[in-house]
Amino acid sequence: MEHQVYEQLSFIKIPIDEFLVDKFSAGGFCQDEARREIEKRYAGVLEITDKFNRQSVSYQLNKKEVLHSWLKYKEGFSADLVNMLLDEMGAKPGDWVMDPFVGSGTTALVCQMRGINSIGYDIMPVSAVSIKTKAAIHRYDTNEIKALIRDVEALSVPLNYSGCTPYIRITQDAYPEKNEKFLHYIAVWRDESEYSENAKDLLTLCIINSLERCSYTSKVGQYLGWDCRSKKVINANRLRAEKGQKLLPPKYVRDVILDSKETILEELRHVLMDIEIIQNSGNDNQNAAIEFMPASVLYKLPELEENFLTGVITSPPYCNRYDYTRTYALELVYLGLGEQEVKDMRQSLLSCTVESHSKINELKIYYENIGQRARFDYIYSRIKENAAFKEILSALEERKKNGDLNNNGIIRMVEGYFTELAFIYAEIYRVCKPGAMVAFVNDNVRYGGEVIPVDFLSSSFAEQFGFKVKKIYSLKQKKGNSSQQMAKFGRVALRKSITIWVKES
Repeated sequence: MEHQVYEQLSFIKIPIDEFLVDKFSAGGFCQDEARREIEKRYAGVLEITDKFNRQSVSYQLNKKEVLHSWLKYKEGFSADLVNMLLDEMGAKPGDWVMDPFVGSGTTALVCQMRGINSIGYDIMPVSAVSIKTKAAIHRYDTNEIKALIRDVEALSVPLNYSGCTPYIRITQDAYPEKNEKFLHYIAVWRDESEYSENAKDLLTLCIINSLERCSYTSKVGQYLGWDCRSKKVINANRLRAEKGQKLLPPKYVRDVILDSKETILEELRHVLMDIEIIQNSGNDNQNAAIEFMPASVLYKLPELEENFLTGVITSPPYCNRYDYTRTYALELVYLGLGEQEVKDMRQSLLSCTVESHSKINELKIYYENIGQRARFDYIYSRIKENAAFKEILSALEERKKNGDLNNNGIIRMVEGYFTELAFIYAEIYRVCKPGAMVAFVNDNVRYGGEVIPVDFLSSSFAEQFGFKVKKIYSLKQKKGNSSQQMAKFGRVALRKSITIWVKES
């Protein structure tokens, strides 16, 4: 496949004022001077672009993309967006680009197709399976995959089979009994088969990408949504009825809960077609390295050498309380994680849930152990100097006292989220070479009537560590507020942005 040349991100003439916030604190309840100051400071680099939309900064465009559609990862972004940003940074074959939050691996895979080396991190095992399987695209034996498909077609679970798919508390009764047994049976069959590791990995990814559609669950917001036909909801309603409580609504996550065997086969046929397309395309950049580590970037980035990255393209978990260990619980459990391992992973992820605890003491010990305590002290002192950040935390404390926060863990989450990201920004600056470009996709948020300008606040941290803020691209479509926020505090339109920072010479 020939590389498509993308134009530099452009902008359209929409009044910038429509995308700026005049009051960060609903009703003027809290001080907002520091937030208004950074809004004024970065208004001059804000551009409203027509070159990307909510589809390109999400998984939507990847649904039909060759290779990138192998894993439905709602929090990802499109290959089109990565190509545009690579063009804008002027990345060439042989350069190094980082994605500190790999997700489904779109940045790394687009880089590989263009002969660009990539380095990335992600603690979620789903990411490890995705990147390993997709990166092997040129190494698959299509005849072996065809034989695998024939064998899966012939699979039949014995009538007396007692095996069941493992579960933890939040995934119990997630599948119809037939699917539950088949998903366990095919995993055992896969492990005992004589197929190559590449073929087994491919089958694993196809199974993983099938789980949700074969279950009574759906990924919605912060948790798993449940179908009223599931045992979990049926039993919950029985107990509610006994207590005279209101029943859970008759909600269907999908019209038909799909058959697991047929869904896995559909996935296998789909990836086989993609493999044949790519292997016959003549585009083979296997020499481009993909260095992936299944680990937290917080504890790996500080060990990298200085001044070698051409750029960074990423989308971190948003500061929106979404818990990836719950929404991807089916996949995590299928990959072997137990109850405690899932809980531990929840704390290891970037702080974006109300259950997250501060990592600052762990970070201090880590930096001491690698002989970089002075660097820790420098980064942390700069974070604590940020006036807008201090104002936001103070405002949230005031909202807590006033009873405006629906969960007091929001304060700890926000503090941890930006503290951890600021450490990452500082270390990215160190490992970027002069002229490197960094692109972060993120959403602005609002809690307890207090707007947090994630894009401008992050840019202020980036400037503290040496970056120049080149552009802040914003979607034309602004983000809404929760119904609870609007009912109590009114509506404030929030930006969804791509911040572009440059390390100058």
